[in-house]
Amino acid sequence: MSEREYQVTGMTCGHCELSVREEVEQVSGVTGIRVSAAAGTLTLSAPAELDDAGVIAAVEEAGYSAVRV
Repeated sequence: MSEREYQVTGMTCGHCELSVREEVEQVSGVTGIRVSAAAGTLTLSAPAELDDAGVIAAVEEAGYSAVRV
């Protein structure tokens, strides 16, 4: 099991968290998602390595910016 953390900027509320979650859960291989607007983090679990570019693109599709920590 692999776990990755991303710093997400622009999230301010639960709706923001939901928007990010909805986009990221479409990324192939993602099995677990934790999003915190308060901390500005996105933590993903997957059985194999994840495509960072795909995750970042999904976050951007939701309207936010992300970088891998």
